[in-house]
Amino acid sequence: MDVTSSVILALVGGFVVAYSFTRLVTRHARNRAKADAESIVELAKREAEVSGKEMQSRLQLDMDEKRSDLEREAKQMEMEIEVKLNEIRSHEESLAALDHELRLREKNIEDGLEEVKASKRSFEEMSANVRHTMANLASMDVEEIKRELQQQVKVECNDELLRIRKDILERSETDLTRQANRTLLATMQRIASKPNSEISATVVQLPNDDMKGRIIGREGRNIKCFETATGTTLLIDESPRMVLISSFDPVRREIAKNALERLVRDGRIHPATIEEFVIESRSDVDKIVENAGDAAISQLKISRLHPEIITLLGKLKFRTSYSQNVLEHSVEVGLLCSIIASELGLDPNVAKRAGLLHDLGKAIDGEYEGSHAAVGADFVKARGENDVVVNAIAAHHEEVPAESLYAGVVILADTISAVRPGARAESIAAYIDRLKTLENLAHTFPGVKSAYAIQAGREVRVVVDPESISDLEAKSLSREMRQRIEDELEYPSTIRVTIIREQRFTDTAK
Repeated sequence: MDVTSSVILALVGGFVVAYSFTRLVTRHARNRAKADAESIVELAKREAEVSGKEMQSRLQLDMDEKRSDLEREAKQMEMEIEVKLNEIRSHEESLAALDHELRLREKNIEDGLEEVKASKRSFEEMSANVRHTMANLASMDVEEIKRELQQQVKVECNDELLRIRKDILERSETDLTRQANRTLLATMQRIASKPNSEISATVVQLPNDDMKGRIIGREGRNIKCFETATGTTLLIDESPRMVLISSFDPVRREIAKNALERLVRDGRIHPATIEEFVIESRSDVDKIVENAGDAAISQLKISRLHPEIITLLGKLKFRTSYSQNVLEHSVEVGLLCSIIASELGLDPNVAKRAGLLHDLGKAIDGEYEGSHAAVGADFVKARGENDVVVNAIAAHHEEVPAESLYAGVVILADTISAVRPGARAESIAAYIDRLKTLENLAHTFPGVKSAYAIQAGREVRVVVDPESISDLEAKSLSREMRQRIEDELEYPSTIRVTIIREQRFTDTAK
């Protein structure tokens, strides 16, 4: 019993141990299998994600390729459509040009038909006149026919002789007028003998009146030396602390002015210092002249000018014409010529060159014969300027015939620069006389109550009596007044004529 119980207990204990071991082994195997399964699932997930990303990238690449293909095809279609549209537009323009040409041809044909009809009518009238003449001749004898023919020939010859005589007289008068103008221009512009202190004299201020005696020097040796060295004349009168330098050459006058101002500042006035300061002043003025010439051609961007031409351009800085600086006027004419030539389709550089050089003759010494236009043209021609520029300079006062459009451009630009408002000055007395003459001329017409010259003489306003002048007569009066102003007066720019006719009717209510 005891052995059996022990065996049974041992068997039961072994069974329990075996069951527990088996359970542990099974649990361990289960846990391990679960871990392996989880790792396999995780690995599968990662592989699935990688595969998904790869597939997504491939799909994205495919989509990008298809999109680029579609865009390329769309651009190609747009280009083809644009080409088709351009072809259609060109066809439409061709059709429009053909239609315009057809219309012109139709118009030309209609005009030709009208000319043919007019010629036919003229021929019919001529034929009728011939038949009428023949009928008249048939009823006349030989002597009557001769007398009739002589009368007709005499009438025709008289008309022709009158026409020829009129042409000859007008041509002769024009030639004489041109020759007289040329002579006057040569005299006025080259001699330049107007006694105008604004043009021919320069004032130098002195610190005191004692300086006048030092300038004159002992027995006048200082003033004689100064006048000889500068080629000017010193006028020392009773005017307080003032000396007048007189010369028709503005460059000499400028040299004398600078030299005298240096002498006055230095205080040492004797022949040696006079010659020294005159030489220094001449050198300074030469530099000013060269700089002024270079500045003018730089402003207009003109190249390849002869150095002597540049020097003469600089000398124009010291010349004036009716208070208008000649160098500034020349630069302005050059700019205007360039603008006008560009509008006309001409070469603006050639026009600009001719405009800048048109008054160059005014800076040339007076011993040369001829007007400033002719002298300037000869001067630039000798320095290599082309014939177009030379002719434009020579013809800008219409002394010689214009050989190109550039001469007309220079004439027009010169006139614009000279007559524009504010370009040139005139004396107060001449200005007042011109206004009075304009008003007096307006008062000479019947029916004028009052006349006023306004806008510096560029307009005259005339008030007329409404009882004696009608609206139609007022319009005719403006034309007659304009014609008389053009025929009898000399004036810059233009003058506008304004006729005022006013009626007022007033009543009072009580």
